[in-house]
Amino acid sequence: MKKIFILGASALQVPAIKKAREKGLYVYALDYDPKAVGIPEADEFLCISTIDKEAVLDAALKYKPDYIMTSTSDMPVRTVAWVNEQLGRQGGIAYEDAICATDKAAMRRRMKEKNVPVPEFYVADSAEEFLEKSRLLGERFVCKPADNAASRGVVLIDKSKIGKDEDLLDIYEYTKGFSRSGEVLLEEFMTGPEVSVESITVDGNINIITITDKMITEVPYFVETGHTEPSRLTKDQQRDIREVAVAAIKALNIKNGPNHTEIKVTPDGARLVEIAARLGGDFITSKLVPLSTGVDMTACDIACSLGEKADCARTKDMGSAIRFIYYDGSADKTEGQEHIIRAIEGVDEALKMQGVTEVDIYKKPGDKAVRITNSGERIGHVIATGKDADEAEKNAMDALSKIKISYED
Repeated sequence: MKKIFILGASALQVPAIKKAREKGLYVYALDYDPKAVGIPEADEFLCISTIDKEAVLDAALKYKPDYIMTSTSDMPVRTVAWVNEQLGRQGGIAYEDAICATDKAAMRRRMKEKNVPVPEFYVADSAEEFLEKSRLLGERFVCKPADNAASRGVVLIDKSKIGKDEDLLDIYEYTKGFSRSGEVLLEEFMTGPEVSVESITVDGNINIITITDKMITEVPYFVETGHTEPSRLTKDQQRDIREVAVAAIKALNIKNGPNHTEIKVTPDGARLVEIAARLGGDFITSKLVPLSTGVDMTACDIACSLGEKADCARTKDMGSAIRFIYYDGSADKTEGQEHIIRAIEGVDEALKMQGVTEVDIYKKPGDKAVRITNSGERIGHVIATGKDADEAEKNAMDALSKIKISYED
């Protein structure tokens, strides 16, 4: 029996673990968390951080897996690429390119070099440099850690509302706290709808599966609150989106594997937000894409890792949507005010609604809830399908309206 290392055992990695076992592979799940929900789905668990590339290499030399992969996590992409290179194996992306796919500063530099449209940006690794670079941007700009994900540490800065440099530096320190390298990215604030492009590259050939419309919280934070497929933007806008996505994927030299590309459609055209050499998270590729297109992107990802031919053919033309449940903070008097969940009601009723395929609640009564600043603070989600994107969205929102959460005073 052939063996595979899957880096990550969170809920978003579970589909890959299950799919690998269905293919008859002996699955080792690697995660720093000994209580990760995907552990029972694997054949064996190794308590190893997925970003500790030396430890993963030592484990690979000991257990001798035939294949190594990750599915929806950013930083393990580096580890997979590096370990494959150390073992003399051909991976879907080189380690040097994996750095560009997981470090936003390196990504921006690469994309600018390759003439991929990106926002104006600067990189700072000290408070002094941050203040200096901030003066080169407009009244509003985005501050984000160079190497994190899930909207952690991302803040929109409005200079008109910042009284003094000390306030600006408070935001810098907040964002820097989420940066592993210590680098902070400052970039032009782009207006317009945001989408993600889900694609699979096979032997250098890029297969765009679908374009996903995003819903995001109000500024200053940028947390995704929902996704809908297929995109409802115009044909011309979607053509522009595809061109930018293809250019970005080529700029990263991705040979085999999934690509999740985030793009903003500005008044001046589509511009790259970020690109990842992995499957899209938030259940986009594991749940929404199969519901709307029939393409099993998790199976495609595993096929690429195994050196097999990925089946990217669409078999459906429907709509799918996910809407996240979260505390919006509209009634809070202070920033970061905590609330205790008293009760969560209406889940069974929501599950019975038309088109609903899944309702999942992450928290329980007694848990804390705050205004979300990153995706880890969401409370749950609803997934629905429909004959098109509009119907899928309506079904998801109808189900969402049935779920009532009360909080202790």
